[in-house]
Amino acid sequence: MALFPTELLLAVPWGHHAELMAKVKDSGHRHWHMQAAVQHGWSRSVLLAQIESAAHRRVGRSTTNFASRLPPPDSDLVQQTLKDPYIFDFLTLADGFQERELETALVAHLEKFLLELGQGFAFVGRQYHLDLGGQDFYIDLLFYHLKLRCFVVIDLKRGDFKPEYAGKMNFYCNVVDDHLRHPGDAATIGLILCQKANRVLAEYALRGMDKPIGISAFELTRALPTDLQSSLPSIEAIEQALTDPDGSTPMP
Repeated sequence: MALFPTELLLAVPWGHHAELMAKVKDSGHRHWHMQAAVQHGWSRSVLLAQIESAAHRRVGRSTTNFASRLPPPDSDLVQQTLKDPYIFDFLTLADGFQERELETALVAHLEKFLLELGQGFAFVGRQYHLDLGGQDFYIDLLFYHLKLRCFVVIDLKRGDFKPEYAGKMNFYCNVVDDHLRHPGDAATIGLILCQKANRVLAEYALRGMDKPIGISAFELTRALPTDLQSSLPSIEAIEQALTDPDGSTPMP
């Protein structure tokens, strides 16, 4: 719930005000960060991270079909829950990484991943198993959103968005709705995360989908280049450097 200006000013700690005045010159953007800090209970370090990643420009920008698949009050709320792009600057992955590596790294840094996803996301599982028609299927990442009261399926894709990803996500959402959704839960939401989310392709791909699905890009701002990766010394080289010229290991 939005606070009146005076209430908002009093609700934000002085340290937050100092950072906002120093780093956010636009009054509208400053007000957005103040509202978000109070709503989500951001510490000063979290607030700084959100300012540096331009969170106010990314919220609500995901390409979705929510307007046609959810009633107006819900569609607006869900739209504002997603971002584009998502910034995973807490990861260090070499160029040419595999999707499973990205998934493993995100789960290993789950606290930071949840912070980037936003308030309300609760982790359910990784490679969540679904048995359907005698076949095994695995969801990359499954979450439950406590505020929206629905499951959120996340599919991680390296490279550009491809239209067939939407069909696969629609399938996963159907299965989760039938097998995991509780009475009273809202419809399951799908979120496809790609390195490049072509908006034109995404809009056409989502047009015929029955389930509410969002498509966003993700960025790895600390990716480790392949040439740098290859230039790092091997374990054997490090061990060799730690030995004496005669080949013996030095005493501590």
